[in-house]
Amino acid sequence: MLRIEHLTKTYGSKRAVDDISLHIKAGEICGFVGHNGAGKTTTIKAICGILPFDSGEIYVDGISVKENPLEVKRRIAYLPDNPDLYEFLSGIKYLSFIADVFGVGKAEREERISKFADMFELTPSLAQPISTYSHGMKQKLALISALLHEPKLLLLDEPFVGLDPKASHLLKNEMRELCRRGNAIFFSSHVLEVVEKLCDRVAIIKNGKLIKVDTTEEVRGDASLEEVFLELAEEEADA
Repeated sequence: MLRIEHLTKTYGSKRAVDDISLHIKAGEICGFVGHNGAGKTTTIKAICGILPFDSGEIYVDGISVKENPLEVKRRIAYLPDNPDLYEFLSGIKYLSFIADVFGVGKAEREERISKFADMFELTPSLAQPISTYSHGMKQKLALISALLHEPKLLLLDEPFVGLDPKASHLLKNEMRELCRRGNAIFFSSHVLEVVEKLCDRVAIIKNGKLIKVDTTEEVRGDASLEEVFLELAEEEADA
């Protein structure tokens, strides 16, 4: 579903992403972990087509981001860590706008908006301007908008920030369900306990380089993911 081949992105003299390759199959959830500034957000934005990259290739569902970025965008949803919403719109008008962008039919959009708004307890607030929403409510609205067209690849940057425990639990369940239907998820998170419990695969990035990519069980071994991450980061720093 996602194939990254030798991706490199530089800012001036700094290599933010340094020749990384990563494959994620349909049905997989892959966690992307690393310190601040390690290259996580740059990688995700390159996959989305938001950031151009210097070399390498990225394919989503077999389609090149370089050669056909619009077709890739039809197949993905991207939720940044601090999503910008059109706050002058009401919640329902914003979701309808997103459904229009992705060509979601009337019956499908009504069913999915009703399902997700009820799930995240946002239905009573959909008629209100987004400007009146709390941070957590805005995060829930952004999540619903990302799920509306059932993306082949869901890209999330720190998706659990701002969510209450119940909403976090519901999101995890929905992520698993999305993958059971043959889609894939690639998300970054500093909450290693969530990555350890939720993900099929883990990719650890340090200073723009992937230092470990494997199944969660193989990466973790007999330790916790937190212990492995800290040990790998120290080894890379000493190398």
